[in-house]
Parts: sequence; structure tokens; C-alpha cells
Amino acid sequence: MSRTKSCATSLQSAAELLRTGHIVAFPTETVYGLGADATNPTAVARIFEAKQRPTFDPLIVHVAELSQVERVVSKFPETARRLACQFWPGPLTLVLPKRDIIPDLVTAGLPGVGIRIPRHPVAIELLKAAGCPVAAPSANKFGGISPTTAQHVADGLGSSIDWIVDGGPCAVGLESTVLSLMAARPVLLRHGGCPLEDIESLIGPVEIARSDPSLDDAAQPSPGMLSRHYAPRTRLIVIAHGRSAEAIAGLRCGLLTAGKQPFSGQFARIEILCDDGNLQTCAANFFAALRTLDASDLDVIIAHEFPAHGLGVALNDRLLRAAH
Repeated sequence: MSRTKSCATSLQSAAELLRTGHIVAFPTETVYGLGADATNPTAVARIFEAKQRPTFDPLIVHVAELSQVERVVSKFPETARRLACQFWPGPLTLVLPKRDIIPDLVTAGLPGVGIRIPRHPVAIELLKAAGCPVAAPSANKFGGISPTTAQHVADGLGSSIDWIVDGGPCAVGLESTVLSLMAARPVLLRHGGCPLEDIESLIGPVEIARSDPSLDDAAQPSPGMLSRHYAPRTRLIVIAHGRSAEAIAGLRCGLLTAGKQPFSGQFARIEILCDDGNLQTCAANFFAALRTLDASDLDVIIAHEFPAHGLGVALNDRLLRAAH
């Protein structure tokens, strides 16, 4: 049965569980992750089983400090070092050539592995105590709404995992940005908590990969690239930023919006992510608000798009995949 704990003793217990092949949910600044020793293929397989995740969708490996990176990757080029020095710890994942110590199950059989250092004190303490690289996707059933609190994890995975470390709500609230450095030119595979503008200000123009629905059953170069993901059970309709959201007559409608976006009609439930349109606040509240609406016995959720800059790009990516 899963146990939710947050004290130092629990971190040592959780670290011991990781070292001995168990799976542990823990907080990061992005979302809660479901972790296993990334060098133990049997433990990694338990993640896929608990999440009901297809093995063509790779996992991201988390380490506690820069000195541990070269245990996981075979090449750490200068561009990667510049990005790491600027953005780690933080919500940026770099895809680099993997060492044989990382099982193919972690990378969907591909030669590159995603790696990052999370910016959360509890995560760092747990990773240091465990002493091993930890593979960790979001701690929820595959394809569903990502968890940003320990209670979200417990509600979704319950007794199918061994331990839940409670570190409070996630500060960023969106998964990490994923940048591949496997080729000569950097390629953005997933928008996330590190805005593209910040990356390009450091290393110059970045190519942006496009999802291809015809390849949804193929090995994915990054998590979060499937055409449908992050989805509530309730039907989701996305409308343009600034357009008036109108409740649909005869249906129980929910509204997900930010700032002073216009709306009219009788909504059964309204979730306003922030009062002033601040995208960091919107991101931190996004998944929790979407969960609340999904649990409100609605026929449809109507959501405003976000401004197409900074974290708004990643938020729109989540909305459009959830509505697909």
C-alpha cells in the first residue's frame, strides 16, 4: 500500500525503496514524478505497469548534481554544458547519447536519453540519498492530467506504487521543456517550464519538432509528443485567447480561463487561473484546475487559449493535446 510522508525519515525510507527496485512518487518543481532506479530494468518496468504506459514512450532521468550526468550520458558537449549551467537545476531536459548503463526500456530503444536536475529541495535530497539516477515520468495514469500535489498521485495511482513523498504543490506546474542535442542543430521536442525564448537567447535558433499523429504508435523521441495527452475524461473545447466563452445551452459547462477573458451564459463551474494573466501563476494552477473541472460532473469544459509567448506556448500545447 502506498504511504504518503514528508519527513526526513521518510526520505531515507523512500531512497532505500528506490535502491531496492521499488517505485516512489516524489515532487519536482514541474509535476510529481514516479521514480525508479534508472539502471534497473525490472524497476523501470514497474513504472510502465503502474502507469499503464506504452513502452514506446520514453522516460526522463533525474540526477542530483552535474557531476552525475556523465554516468548517464556518453557525450556532454559544450552546448549542453552552457545550458546546464544556465538552467539547471530547473525545468529543462536535455536529450544526449546514453551510456549502456541506461536500459533501452528507459529510452524506447532510442540512442538518446533525456536528463535533468530538478529544482526542488525534496527531490534533490531524495536523489542524493538514493545515490542512483532516477527515471521518472509524471505520477499518473498514462495520457491523463498530470499531478501537481501528493493527493493527485494518491487519487490516481493509490496502492499500485510503494511510496509517495509529499513536498507540497509544484511551483512550476508544467512538465519540463525537452531539447534534443543529438544532432548538429538543437531540436525542441516538447514545450515546457523553460520557455523557448530563454533557450534561444543563450544558444541561438532552435528547430521545433512537430508531432505526427500517424506515428503515435512508434518510438517517441520525447514524452509529451503524442497527439492526445494530458487529457481529462470530460470533453474539452479550446477557444482563442480574447474570444468570448459562451456556455452551451442545455449542457453543464465548465470554464477554464485566465485574467479578464470574456465569457457569458450560465457556467456550472468556473476556474480562473489568475486575476492578472500572469503566465507563471497560470501554469502553477493549470493542472489542478483542470482536475477540479473534470471532477465536477460536467458535460463539457471550455478553455481559453493563452497568449502565444513564454509559458503560454507550453500551456497551449497542453490544451490542444488534451482536446484532440
